[in-house]
Amino acid sequence: MAESATTEARTDLGSGYHQRGQLELAFDRFRKHRLAMAALFVVLGLAVLSAFAPIVSPYDPNKTNLSLIFDAPSLAHPMGTDSLGRDLATRILFGGRVSLAVGIFAALLALTLGTLVGIVSGYYGGVVDGALMRLVDVLLSIPRLFLLVLLAVLFGGTVMTIIIVLGALSWMRTSRIVRAAVLSLKGREFIEAARAIGAGDTRIMTRHLLPNTIAPIVVAATLGVACAIIAESTLSFLGLGIQKPTSTWGNLLTDATTDMLQAPWVAIFPGLAIFLAVVSINFIGDGLRDALDPRHVASRT
Repeated sequence: MAESATTEARTDLGSGYHQRGQLELAFDRFRKHRLAMAALFVVLGLAVLSAFAPIVSPYDPNKTNLSLIFDAPSLAHPMGTDSLGRDLATRILFGGRVSLAVGIFAALLALTLGTLVGIVSGYYGGVVDGALMRLVDVLLSIPRLFLLVLLAVLFGGTVMTIIIVLGALSWMRTSRIVRAAVLSLKGREFIEAARAIGAGDTRIMTRHLLPNTIAPIVVAATLGVACAIIAESTLSFLGLGIQKPTSTWGNLLTDATTDMLQAPWVAIFPGLAIFLAVVSINFIGDGLRDALDPRHVASRT
């Protein structure tokens, strides 16, 4: 038993050094992906400005000023004002705090559920795999927007509710990705060696399989943030998401629907914020895919 424990400890230690080396190489490859790096700076810029919105902006996002209704973009109001004279740039920054937070936490919830289901399904196979994958098939067959609208109506439009709803309806594709990766790994020699020295199922899944599926998981998580931002914006645009006076990028666009011709900036700037965030996150996901799986780099050169 002592010899087995020592062998497993050495295996884990060697695996740790190998993983650290791979991460360093992946980071170097990511830094060389110029588009992904530029996108990372854009997303970080949006996140930092939104997080420190009360410090960055001198205006109250909900304070009305009827003398400044639909004031065009100027030095005092770089993105103009809305139908109640509120500074639009301030509302976009405060809206970004909510939209980005919803996107990140909904993606993390979906990632957790999808990874758990995928690794259990792929590792155990048989009846467990069949039952879990049929559940995934059923959920994927139901129109996602319909479920989002239904659950948003039933449970309300609070930030926490939207995060839970989006996360609970977004894990299925991640589970399939993780399952496929586990199926390709569980027959490898290092898994057989772990079993031979007495490693349990939980240890094999968490210490050996999970670290080796990190590449598709990270990419799926990155793209999941972009999808969650779009979904939250869609719900808010339909009036079923996070309710006013809390501003989000989606309900800012809702406010703009009746005023676009009179003041086009009330639609342009919130739409631009969504566009920049989503496109940048997709570029980051593309860069991470290439960095974590060098075969993509080779196929593109």
